Amino acid sequence: MNLDLHVSRFDWAGGPAGIGPGVARLARTAESVGVKTLSFMDHFFQMEMMAPAEHPMLEGYTALGFVAGVTQRLRLRLLVTGVTYRHPGLLAKTVTTLDVLSQGRAELGLGAAWYEREHRGLGVPFPPISERFERFEEALRICLQMWSDDNGPFEGKHYQLAETLCSPAPVSSPRPRIMIGGGGEKKTLRLVAQYADACNFFGPPDTVAHKIDVLRRHCDTLGRNIRDIEVTAFAEVGDTGTADDVLRSAERFAALGVATVMGRAMGADPSAALESIYGPAMQRLAAIEPRSL
Repeated sequence: MNLDLHVSRFDWAGGPAGIGPGVARLARTAESVGVKTLSFMDHFFQMEMMAPAEHPMLEGYTALGFVAGVTQRLRLRLLVTGVTYRHPGLLAKTVTTLDVLSQGRAELGLGAAWYEREHRGLGVPFPPISERFERFEEALRICLQMWSDDNGPFEGKHYQLAETLCSPAPVSSPRPRIMIGGGGEKKTLRLVAQYADACNFFGPPDTVAHKIDVLRRHCDTLGRNIRDIEVTAFAEVGDTGTADDVLRSAERFAALGVATVMGRAMGADPSAALESIYGPAMQRLAAIEPRSL
């Protein structure tokens, strides 16, 4: 089983001057303990469910570019890009640039976006959910076309591109991996089945088991093998957790077919927490075999 690390807070870094060194240390620590992928949120205000909106938040792709420069193996992703924030043609170019400069370590995480306050606050249009999902699927199609040999036009309901030229092409072969975030059973998981290389689920094992079953039904309908999709889930480990807690959570999810557990950057010193909580578990974690889906 693999371990990814998700970073959703930066208040631990001690102010603006400390964020750069703190993120660099955390990324290097993650790489040294064997984390496969590091992700940031795609938000511009902190989420109010987690901390006050005024707490520090970084623009995601700039932050991933910084991490690419201080690491060598760590894979790089936003969990997940909000489809409303960037025109899909420019998003494909952004992810391609990250992939080229990191030598093939970039992934595209994409979702329908939801945080209305930051849209309104920063003047970003926030269409109804039905339109956001239409834009979501068109964005996926645009990215896939830009990462193909087809440089021709794209004609969609919401986006029209005269050329889908993307040079240089991604280093990742055949293209950067796509993760779709969210667990909506009618629309989101159908898009996972049709387009994604990976998905991410929140919640306890029984919730994740149900989502996997729904995803399997969508895959069956579309003729897709669910085994081609990496299922990831957040480990059930708190700030005071231990390596044994990590392993117990990983084993519960592996029994469902989850291939990767995600840890969170925790506490006032997340680098130290990563070393003390996840570091001692890595060898045993790697030996856990997820159940075949």
